[in-house]
Amino acid sequence: MLRGLGVAAMAGLLAACQVVPKTSGPATPPPPTNPDDNVGPGLPTDTDRHRVALLVPQTGPNADVGMAIANATTLALLDSRTERVRITTYDTALGAAAAAKQAVADGNKLILGPLLSEDVTAVAPVAREAKVPVLSFSNDSGVAGNGVFIMGFVPGQSVERVVAFSRAKGHQRFGALVPKNVYGDRSAAAFRSAVAEAGGTLVAVESYDRSATALTGAARRIANAGAMDAVLIADSGGNAIRAVPVIKTSGNKQILGTELWNTDAALGGNAVMRGSWFASVSDGLYGQLASKYRTRFGKAPYRLASLGYDSVLLTVRIARDWKPGTNFPATRLLAADGFGGIDGIFRFNNRGIAVRALEVSEIGAGGFRVVDPAPTKW
Repeated sequence: MLRGLGVAAMAGLLAACQVVPKTSGPATPPPPTNPDDNVGPGLPTDTDRHRVALLVPQTGPNADVGMAIANATTLALLDSRTERVRITTYDTALGAAAAAKQAVADGNKLILGPLLSEDVTAVAPVAREAKVPVLSFSNDSGVAGNGVFIMGFVPGQSVERVVAFSRAKGHQRFGALVPKNVYGDRSAAAFRSAVAEAGGTLVAVESYDRSATALTGAARRIANAGAMDAVLIADSGGNAIRAVPVIKTSGNKQILGTELWNTDAALGGNAVMRGSWFASVSDGLYGQLASKYRTRFGKAPYRLASLGYDSVLLTVRIARDWKPGTNFPATRLLAADGFGGIDGIFRFNNRGIAVRALEVSEIGAGGFRVVDPAPTKW
């Protein structure tokens, strides 16, 4: 949080102060004051730019992800060449609610972040009382609404997209393998809805605890559940690699996945996964961002860094008609034509959830290839 930076700066200032012998010469006059100088204690005032807070973990176990997002916002400011937006970063690892209170006290009119859903829950009431909208990087749809917008990749959308594609390719009978956690529960709910919407038949949904034995048992139950054309695995690529051989013991099936597979390079090197489909945001522009990021910061970014970049592009677009010092015009986030960015086009629904245009990819021997591109307009 910025307060920590202030303490460090003050410690450096004190360390530089030393007692020196008196001299006989006249004292050095103080520098002339500038009546227009607005630098004083605390953050400098800024009447010409929009004050925006970035709330991400800068310390603790998620610090690397938080710093990747923060670095990406820096790149977005540089690339957009804006002089209308000023972003100040606050460390949520020191307490998300405290970070939000400091951000509000410092005069920020929009909050980008936080990353974790529990941090969004802590920040929301603070921001709501101050009438400061929250544009979070969480993918938990349960924390959206009432001033909170989420930009994260919601698993249900990926499930709906890949099921619809599979059904269009002639698959009729569907099963799913999901972990016993929030991600799995929401994926299962989206799967049931997507199969019904696509006019398919739901054969079975099996859940499991996160252990190798439980995963194998659930995969075996799916294999024996009855004839089916396609099976969704709403889990990481590593668990999919372990489950698929068991699932296919009762016959070949089309394997479906979610956006979790998008960053798993190991999938392309495993023969059992070849021909599987998954839906995710497009990676076309992300490759350019990753290259630029490596050049500037000397290492590869985390995939979620794109959310930080796109949140700044969105802010800059709205800032064109947003008067500095006034409340952020949150209703403009609901624009029907939505927004564009590194991850393609998206728009917020009336619940504050980013609805994204997704592509479908197929796993091949060398990696992934797009078999159904993401739409480029709504």
